[in-house]
Amino acid sequence: MTPATGARSPDVWEGTFRLWDGYFAVVWAATLVFVLGTGDPGQGVRLTTAGLLGLLLPLYLLLGRRVLIEDGADVGRARTYMTLAILLFLPAGTLMGETRLMAFALVPQCYMALRRAAAQISVTVVNIVPVAGWALLWPVSGQDVFYNLVFALVTLVFSVAMGHWIIGIIEQSEERAVLIRELEASRGEVSRLSAAHGALAERERMSREIHDTLAQGFTSVLMLAQVLDGELESDVPAARRHLAMLTRTARQNLDEARNLVADGGPADLRGASLPDALRRLAARHSSPATVDVRGQAAPLPPGIEVVALRACQEALANTRKHAGEGVSVAIRLSYVERELRVDVTDDGYGFAPVAPRDGYGLSGLRARAAEVGGVAEIDSAPGSGTRLSVRLPLPSTQPVPPRSIR
Repeated sequence: MTPATGARSPDVWEGTFRLWDGYFAVVWAATLVFVLGTGDPGQGVRLTTAGLLGLLLPLYLLLGRRVLIEDGADVGRARTYMTLAILLFLPAGTLMGETRLMAFALVPQCYMALRRAAAQISVTVVNIVPVAGWALLWPVSGQDVFYNLVFALVTLVFSVAMGHWIIGIIEQSEERAVLIRELEASRGEVSRLSAAHGALAERERMSREIHDTLAQGFTSVLMLAQVLDGELESDVPAARRHLAMLTRTARQNLDEARNLVADGGPADLRGASLPDALRRLAARHSSPATVDVRGQAAPLPPGIEVVALRACQEALANTRKHAGEGVSVAIRLSYVERELRVDVTDDGYGFAPVAPRDGYGLSGLRARAAEVGGVAEIDSAPGSGTRLSVRLPLPSTQPVPPRSIR
């Protein structure tokens, strides 16, 4: 219940309201048994009191239960129910003191159905008025009046304390219901943003994969086709060599496309070690390229091997496009403690690293390295060649068993 509405939250109580039904039924039945079972006063008074109590049950079932479940949204109907219930209880409580047991069922309903001020007044009336009416109606001793009044005051204090506790519980329940709704809304927004981020990350990954595989392969095919066009009439043996190289490159590109669709690893790494994959890559390069492996080669996590291979692919593609004719390339793969190092050096034209450059390759390479906790650096100067250095940390539990290098 909030102070403004004096109601309890249906989200909290509606699912478990049968507990309140059971509580009301038990108190009502016990009160009726006490009334009918006592010897005093006469039978007529007992039956009248029982009749008044009997009316409380249909009133609760037909009106009160709906008022309590519906969170007191209809203030007028809530007041009507509590007024009728109290008007039936007061004469019954005045006629027979045993009826006051029914107050334990009515007091919680006052706090559940009415606003705070109206609930406090109703609770006071329910506890005090029956005692006062009973003392005026029947010839009772002053001692009996005193004890009954003390009992009524204690019951009133207990009712007020219980009411404040009920209000506190309901207010906390309402606050939690609001927080749960906000959390569910936030969870939906987070899910939406997560899906959008995942789609963006997947597009980024696919862009890198296409650039590092298919785009570079097609570039090689185009360059070989241009070379073939000039050799077909002047140097047939050389044309045949380049034609064979073009065929291998096209098949390699087809394999990469199939792996990309199947979300598999690079074709060069399929069934081969990283050094072997780099040797295959160097053998397909149009300019002289060597591979130097240092340290003890060892199986590595697939993600690290893919980054190392893609770094070499990017470096060789850039050499082919920008470094000039007849450029020599040296690939060094170093297995050191807790780190894999890849260095690709060429003696081509070089460039100024600070100058703006078009393309996706270098930025994509840095992003790849960063994903596995590594770094990629470019060292170059006009006329001094280019060196690409990639440092990839190995997991602390990564075993490094001896392995022969072919």
